[in-house]
Amino acid sequence: MGERAESTGGKNIATRDAYGEALLELGKKRNDVVVLDADLSGSTKTGAFAKAFPGRFYNMGISEQDLIGTAGGLSLTGKLPFASTFAVFETGRAWEQIRQTIAYSHLNVKLVATHSGITVAEDGASHQAIEDIALMRVLPNMTVIVPSDGIETKQVIAAIADYCGPVYVRLGRSKVPVVMPEDYKFSIGKAHTYHTGKDANIIAAGIMVDVALKAMGILKNEGVDAGVINMSTIKPLDNDAVLRAAKASGLIVTAEEHSIIGGLGGAVCEFLSENYPVPVKKIGIKDTFGCSGPSDELMKLYGLTADNIVKTIKEALKK
Repeated sequence: MGERAESTGGKNIATRDAYGEALLELGKKRNDVVVLDADLSGSTKTGAFAKAFPGRFYNMGISEQDLIGTAGGLSLTGKLPFASTFAVFETGRAWEQIRQTIAYSHLNVKLVATHSGITVAEDGASHQAIEDIALMRVLPNMTVIVPSDGIETKQVIAAIADYCGPVYVRLGRSKVPVVMPEDYKFSIGKAHTYHTGKDANIIAAGIMVDVALKAMGILKNEGVDAGVINMSTIKPLDNDAVLRAAKASGLIVTAEEHSIIGGLGGAVCEFLSENYPVPVKKIGIKDTFGCSGPSDELMKLYGLTADNIVKTIKEALKK
């Protein structure tokens, strides 16, 4: 367990910005690292790597299938490819190439996508990936990670560089609060528990970790003991952490900036239904597309708020 980071000076960091910084640091340490992008390096923040190591950067243009195929080929020559574009394009346009070339062949390719979820905001439904976790989680051999903040993102990039096999990392566009403790150490497949609640436990990922922590604070002031778990690795899921939370409270709430079908909520329900059935309430996008608008307003529109988590837990406890 650990406490939330409090000494960040109120600074918010976009996970895509942290990715750009981590990639640059990794490039200085390892000559085998190569980076590929689909004409979006300014947005995905791979541009800093491109400037520092032009001989190890490949702009594939608006050709996501080529992006994935070339990344796979480079991995077979002993390179460590990081392939980036927007989440909706990487997992959507190139899903067949990811399945056939990367996952089936178990190639050592790191798929790091930015601009996921509805917080892509005004870009609208066509650019808001709300099904990408499900698309990647269903693939055999694929590891799926959703960092909660900039601190965790940097550690994730370092960890997957040392891990052999396909990985999908989901990053966002918006700046988000730093929520991980200063002494936090990321490990693939291991969740971080802030507090284990006796009344309910919230299992969250990505931007929703901060929202869950706010909900925990509200509930505490109202006499409800709710816990929060940052489940940054969606696959493999930390089954032990889920089981402990379910046994401690008997009520689980999942929170994700993704469809409630096939993502974190689905993964938690699949495990608990066969191992320790308890009520599970899923906070996320409820089988609909996103729409254009400011990020904060969209989060409210789709119920991705601390108030909605509080309301959901209170209603569930009454039953």
